[in-house]
Amino acid sequence: MRMAAVMLAGYCAFLTLYAPQPILPLLSQLFHAGEVTVSLTLTVASLGVAVAAPVAGVLADRYGRKRIIVWSAFGLAFFTLLSATSTNLSMLIFWRLFQGICTPGVFSVTVAYVNDEWKEGAGAAVGSYVTGSVLGGFSSRIVSGFVAAHAPWQAVFLVTGLMILFGAIAVTAWLPRETHFHPHQYLEHHWMAGFRAHARNPRLMATCFIGFCVLFSLVGIFTYVTFRLAAAPYQLQPGDLGLIFCVYLIGAAVTPLAGRCADRIGYRLTLAGAVGLALTGIALTLASAVWVIVAGLGVLCAGIFTAQTCGSAYVGVAASKNRALAVGLYAGAYHLGGSVGAAVPGFFYNMAGWPACAAFIAVVQAATAVVALRNWKDVNSTSYDARSISA
Repeated sequence: MRMAAVMLAGYCAFLTLYAPQPILPLLSQLFHAGEVTVSLTLTVASLGVAVAAPVAGVLADRYGRKRIIVWSAFGLAFFTLLSATSTNLSMLIFWRLFQGICTPGVFSVTVAYVNDEWKEGAGAAVGSYVTGSVLGGFSSRIVSGFVAAHAPWQAVFLVTGLMILFGAIAVTAWLPRETHFHPHQYLEHHWMAGFRAHARNPRLMATCFIGFCVLFSLVGIFTYVTFRLAAAPYQLQPGDLGLIFCVYLIGAAVTPLAGRCADRIGYRLTLAGAVGLALTGIALTLASAVWVIVAGLGVLCAGIFTAQTCGSAYVGVAASKNRALAVGLYAGAYHLGGSVGAAVPGFFYNMAGWPACAAFIAVVQAATAVVALRNWKDVNSTSYDARSISA
């Protein structure tokens, strides 16, 4: 049951974070707000994750893994349900911030739990977690689009909040209390030393930058392509926009293949190839036919999820000590990228439409490859603890 609990934790963590994406054009219409303004529902949630991720790692190192996972899961359900009571955009943005703050206590601490508790079969546990997180991100968009097509937009958060609540109850029952956890003594007086050591680690900082660029690109593309497809001549409705996120399922298929590719040819070349795929996908979204745009999004997902796998795994290579904290720092940078990616590309979209927005994100992707090629060093996959991999 603990394997199911790990998968469910990954699922719940990402069930609400990007749920507003398919309904952003609808919120823009209802509240008479611009694209950048309504995208704040994504920006503040990702910002909350970025700020809270390192703190969640510290708390988990001090108070235990399961306790923080459970508290965070119930907190996430609570604030998601409160979002359903929103009557204006400002109130929704406020509650979304707290959803983001609760999220890393579920996903990043679950990774630390696997690190501690699985002495054998850790790869399978990580695979279950990654699958759960991908399916959670996929389900959130599908559920959001479907619910908004048949009910008021607030029902999106009511439904996802109840799903997370039931998931939190199941995780509480199924996830065993940790047996190999020992509080880190450095947290008592010298916990800042861990931050300073990581900040002086150029490979880890490069990995955090890559994580930033990965989610920046993913969120930027999928946030503003919804505005493009909701406008003339396409005029897709929330239910149709939600279905576009079926391309996320590519991530579930690509993740294990990406790991094997990295083992064979190295992280640097795998990530460079992933960026090539992402750039190809971005180019395809410039087409006018909907099916080509959707195909481009699928190719983009293949590249982005491959890059995500490389970045998450390389944290274990770059950091040999205080890995829970390193995972937290990476997760913070990753989701800070999502926060910025939900807002900044919007200025390019407003200035010159989708081509300018897509070109800007392509530049960010190119920077990802440059940083990896200059700062990463390939190692044998057996030279580090594979249980440090996160997604």
